[in-house]
Amino acid sequence: MKTLIRITTIPNSLGGLLKGQLQFMTQHYRVLGVADPGLDNKLQQVGQQEGVATIPVPMTRKITPLKDLKAVYQLYKLFKKEQPFIVHSHTPKAGTLGMIAAKLAGVPHRLHTIAGLPLVEATGNKRRLLNLVEKITYACATKIYPNAYGLVAIILENKFTHKGKLKVLASGSSNGIDTNHFDPALYTNATKQATRAQLNIQDDDVVYVFVGRMVADKGVNELVTAFNRLQGLHSNTKLLLVGDYETALDPLLPETLDIINTNPHIISTGWVNDVRPYFAIANILTFPSYREGFPNVVMQAGAMGLPAIVTNINGCNEIIIEGENGTIIPVKDSTLLYEKMKAFYIRPNQYTTAKCRQLIVDRYQRQKVWDAILEEYQQLT
Repeated sequence: MKTLIRITTIPNSLGGLLKGQLQFMTQHYRVLGVADPGLDNKLQQVGQQEGVATIPVPMTRKITPLKDLKAVYQLYKLFKKEQPFIVHSHTPKAGTLGMIAAKLAGVPHRLHTIAGLPLVEATGNKRRLLNLVEKITYACATKIYPNAYGLVAIILENKFTHKGKLKVLASGSSNGIDTNHFDPALYTNATKQATRAQLNIQDDDVVYVFVGRMVADKGVNELVTAFNRLQGLHSNTKLLLVGDYETALDPLLPETLDIINTNPHIISTGWVNDVRPYFAIANILTFPSYREGFPNVVMQAGAMGLPAIVTNINGCNEIIIEGENGTIIPVKDSTLLYEKMKAFYIRPNQYTTAKCRQLIVDRYQRQKVWDAILEEYQQLT
């Protein structure tokens, strides 16, 4: 049986971003999972979850030249020892280190999935450095899989590689969505009533939900501004913010935090292990992010029957079909976001739960994505 090595920078990506995929591939390949060891034996736990052997290689998400060189050497030794048929990497740092090491080790098939480009918001010397790193990664890979068609355009526009090396698998996404798990039918009216009561949400409240990191890049400043304006006109509205704050890397504006802390109609839950109960009680997803790869949140919300207001960025503008399962607005436009939120308040029944869910099931059901990746592997010789 041929060896397949899947590599991500941190174990959470291996076990979360790609949940179930490694286990599925064990039916066809000897699979090894590689990532930073993480805290509390996290990588080992991922291995148990997926039923695969895991190998820790210390890696950082930041620019750390000496540690990065050491990681490349460790990966090179691992690849020489295991002689994999395929090395398939995800996440930026694992992609760069993994593709360099795999090329040096003579791995025949070096595959890298692009799930977003953080460099899009970078400028100056940092942007130039990130552009160079991206080009090196692509040069070392034999195939690049952007997980959204919008990413293909960005990659070609920046001349990171040529068109022949790029391919979007299935309809996009790195791992699809488990539509049996994200299913509104799992939540009864009684369950939803209990959750609403716990959060002090009234029966006639229109609930806008955001799920993700509470940072500026996710458009939270614009969202809070827009909702605060809307709520001033319509008191039976709630904004549900589900996610952790990251004050060190990309903090929200002080005035945004002040509104969140003083407006009782804004409910901030912090980190939660299961977002489904919050989708189940919401009316619409508001996701005004600046950049994404192929956002799971928008697919999850759709599978739960929610329409979405999203920004015109890759991934979001592929999942949402204007007027059918949501609407698309320009990035960083709090005024138009307000207008769309207001329009939904006036006509909350313009989208149907069944239609929003079916569009996700038809295009992004997890098994379809897995089958497309396996088919790609099996075409390699």
